[in-house]
Amino acid sequence: MFSKPKSSMETEIFEQANVLENLLKIHVNDNNYILFDVPTDIQKIVFVASGSSYHCARFAADLFGNIANIEARAIYSSEFLLKSAVPHDYDILYVFITQSGETSDTNSALKKAKEFGMRTLCITNKKGSTIWEASDFKIDCCAGEEKSIAATKSLTTQMLCCTLLVLKYAAHKGIDITPYIEELKNLSNFIEKTYELQPQIKKCAKFLSKFKNIVITADGISYAIAKEASLKIKETSYINVYSNILGEFMHGHVAILNNKPAFIHISVNELSYTAIKNLHKIQEDYNPPMFILGCSNEKIKPKFHIDINCESKIVKSFCIVVIAQLLALETAKTLHRNVDKPHGLNKVVK
Repeated sequence: MFSKPKSSMETEIFEQANVLENLLKIHVNDNNYILFDVPTDIQKIVFVASGSSYHCARFAADLFGNIANIEARAIYSSEFLLKSAVPHDYDILYVFITQSGETSDTNSALKKAKEFGMRTLCITNKKGSTIWEASDFKIDCCAGEEKSIAATKSLTTQMLCCTLLVLKYAAHKGIDITPYIEELKNLSNFIEKTYELQPQIKKCAKFLSKFKNIVITADGISYAIAKEASLKIKETSYINVYSNILGEFMHGHVAILNNKPAFIHISVNELSYTAIKNLHKIQEDYNPPMFILGCSNEKIKPKFHIDINCESKIVKSFCIVVIAQLLALETAKTLHRNVDKPHGLNKVVK
């Protein structure tokens, strides 16, 4: 009896441990030196991207502040194109992230930045693409072909490239990046451990698939992951998913819990006092079925709690992204969706 073939999305999720390990070997030498070139006289970073690549940009912008003490921001490509005035000081580097290198609004945004005389760097999975040829500096994601429309390995390789970019600039500022590089060398092992959570994630997904609406909240750097989790579930399961920063969610948005959606909170870091208070209030006032991905607290009583034991917050961020990918995959499979070809979506926007 033949087993049912896996979807491209599932196959590509399970390729990530090897792909990320390979990427690290390509871009970091035995002396922990990051090999790609970047301009050194940079004080600010502007990331421009769309879709999952934008969520990577949000993640990277927070990392720049947390690790390299460099001001960074992320903006949607389409939003950037609408702005009549954009940052264009001499010490700014524009970073464009696109899986295919052919995303039309991201390429148009790069063209606009160059019209202002800005230096540009692209992070893409396609050498020789339009954005690769147009950028001053370039970083190859080395993810290999990604067949599924839902970005999985292309996203996590983008995240790793961005993390290395942050560390490259931290090193330029005299910050010792060796501890971070050593943590990243364990990344593939922790991704493998994350795969072992699939049976637990399947149970969670079976319950989640019963809901027509889902709310996802997070704080800090975890918000980028919440936005990605929201997109993954939407595009594979067609469920209406809403994401927000937890603190902001409490300002009026919380009223949507009266409609009894499922509620997911994502946290890479230990829950703050304020987060615990807000989550406790949500449980007291609305009692939604609560899912916690990442760190929880004994004062919170979620219906499902999925976590990976990892001291490195950067590595744990990747693991929770993979948990979110598997949750979206298993939810969609429960609903009998075609995860590789969601209706109305295309892989490359030209």
